[in-house]
Amino acid sequence: MPDTNEAVTHSFWLAGREATGESTFEVRSPWDGRLVGTVSVPTEAQVEEAVAAAAAVQDDFAATPAYVRAAALDHVSRRLAERAEEIAGLISAENGKPLKWARGEVGRAVSVFRFAAEEARRFNGGDAQRLDTDPGGTGRLALTRRFPRGAVLGIAPFNFPLNLCAHKVAPALAVGAPIILKPAPATPLSALLLGELLAETDLPAGSWSVLPVPNDRMPALVQDERLPVISFTGSDKVGYAIKESVPLKHCTLELGGNGAAVVLGDYTSEVGLQWAAGRIGTFSNYQAGQSCISVQRVIADAAVYERLVPKIVEAVEAQVTGDPSDEATDVGPLVSEDAAKRVEAWVEEAVQGGAKVLTGGKREGAAYAPTVLADVPADAQVSCEEVFGPVLIVRKVAGEEEAFAVVNDSKYGLQAGVFTHDLQTAFRAHRALEVGGVIVGDVPSYRADQMPYGGTKKSGEGREGVRYAMEDYTYERVLVLTGLDL
Repeated sequence: MPDTNEAVTHSFWLAGREATGESTFEVRSPWDGRLVGTVSVPTEAQVEEAVAAAAAVQDDFAATPAYVRAAALDHVSRRLAERAEEIAGLISAENGKPLKWARGEVGRAVSVFRFAAEEARRFNGGDAQRLDTDPGGTGRLALTRRFPRGAVLGIAPFNFPLNLCAHKVAPALAVGAPIILKPAPATPLSALLLGELLAETDLPAGSWSVLPVPNDRMPALVQDERLPVISFTGSDKVGYAIKESVPLKHCTLELGGNGAAVVLGDYTSEVGLQWAAGRIGTFSNYQAGQSCISVQRVIADAAVYERLVPKIVEAVEAQVTGDPSDEATDVGPLVSEDAAKRVEAWVEEAVQGGAKVLTGGKREGAAYAPTVLADVPADAQVSCEEVFGPVLIVRKVAGEEEAFAVVNDSKYGLQAGVFTHDLQTAFRAHRALEVGGVIVGDVPSYRADQMPYGGTKKSGEGREGVRYAMEDYTYERVLVLTGLDL
């Protein structure tokens, strides 16, 4: 973890080299306000240099042999693993994430770069198709390959300051697309350290930059025609504003959610309910609820509701809150006191509307106590918006049909968890639920970094997950060969 008495001033990465600007900003711990680091801000001229370099190198980078890109990605994966404890401390310090979750994030980023290296070696092998299915296609063969759409602007959020940067950088480099990475202003240090590892590779100059510019300078990057691909993770409001401002660009949007965990009437055993409650208690509060797939809504069949809810409350109350650098801490602070105040206001609104606080409901600075609410009005913000805090609501329903209808009664559709033992029910859930992913036997918070990940409705469009992001950053181009003796 950085020396809290003498915090470091961090350079940024411009076209693969270390650089400094003319101004700086401070990164402070959301837990105790200590200075974690000072970050140099790129000037407008330096941003222009980075974008121009990405545009200039894109053709050559796209033609780079796969082994070169794979070797660089393998290197970053190894170096992340070697420095895992240091990086976990940095994530915890700048983000307020408990060490146990920060270590998990580093481990996931290690895997993302390893997956990308593997995919870079086998991606784009080509698909051959005979065209002589009609007389006019005699002697013709089509070969389809994928090519980068162009340089990528990756805009990352604060809640996973390393791994969500990895999910933008690794797939872009794997397909040979230059990338400009803009980390969240609250948590840029992990991204800058990632740049340090990328600088150890043989990737061509201009193929990547890490630019910690403030949010008010983001629109200029979004509008730049030399960056035809935008990968954004964040709020639906900002994501769709970006898309509307650049309708001709290719936008991958991974936006918000209000993840539901459905516990159906067949999930009646004591062991099963204990498992469900434990998973719900943990994953409504991990990252202090600051995950777009955290459990926000529990929709329980009347057959299990009365037995389940006390177990959930017990599991939530068992979460250890406090200093994120303490090994025992499960739930740290939110990213800022303002974020915690917003959560507090939303809970108060629900209570004024008739909701009951079963546990929690208290704020101290940037920390908000893990909270469970019952009898929440359907139009309360904690029900229909994304809380992005450690708040969980419980609701009783009469059967599967009502449960699935309640899940779908949302403007979001990212992931849902369904606790059932019935295989047919699992397939019905997969068909009926308007989400990007259905997790059976577990909470909606489960994500494997190699699987397709994204949502429907206001939860965004396009898919992350290494190979799926690589496909999203590229397009198919067909080559027709003529006069062949097939």
